[in-house]
Amino acid sequence: MNDSLGYPERNAGVQLPKTARGQATFDKLLKAAEKVIGESGYHDTSISAITQAAGVGMGTFYLYFRTKKDIFRELIYYIHHDVRKFIQIAVGDITDRKVAEIEGIQAFYRYCLLHPHLYAIIREAEFVDYEIFRWHYSNFAKGYAGHLRTAMGKGQVKQLDPEMLAYCLIGVSVFTGMRWPAWEGKLPNEKEIDTLREFILSGIAPA
Repeated sequence: MNDSLGYPERNAGVQLPKTARGQATFDKLLKAAEKVIGESGYHDTSISAITQAAGVGMGTFYLYFRTKKDIFRELIYYIHHDVRKFIQIAVGDITDRKVAEIEGIQAFYRYCLLHPHLYAIIREAEFVDYEIFRWHYSNFAKGYAGHLRTAMGKGQVKQLDPEMLAYCLIGVSVFTGMRWPAWEGKLPNEKEIDTLREFILSGIAPA
């Protein structure tokens, strides 16, 4: 993973792989943890359930993780990196921040459909490991605010408090993502996206 995204220091319970083969196994365990924990919840998930879903032995798990909490914490790192990368790819060629906002939120919707356990896992983090839960949102907002600050400097976005604006826009993404992709398993329709677009652009577009 890319530590330039500002990951907090990993604890001693995680041993990062040193080979491509090891990385593939490591990722397989994380994806299995995402599925099993997302379906059963953290407390009702066993390490054996994760290894069975990953198709590896228990011994392989302990090559990389000391405890269930260690793989859960690493899973939050993985999701954080993955969703940011997914959105960055979607908006990477867009030069107007106002357009990027709308496209970025819609990219988040698509990510939610591809990862139907996203909301369940993040909610678990609030109670299993509050530190990593808070880091996930605060670090996301920190990067978001940086992009907004740059756009303000270019005159593309109103001169507002960038951190507050970042949290407001994250709130829009989180709750509309919950309403349509998470609850309904679908993307908002064209009229709903038009409402989103009008709300966002009326709020951040310079006069």
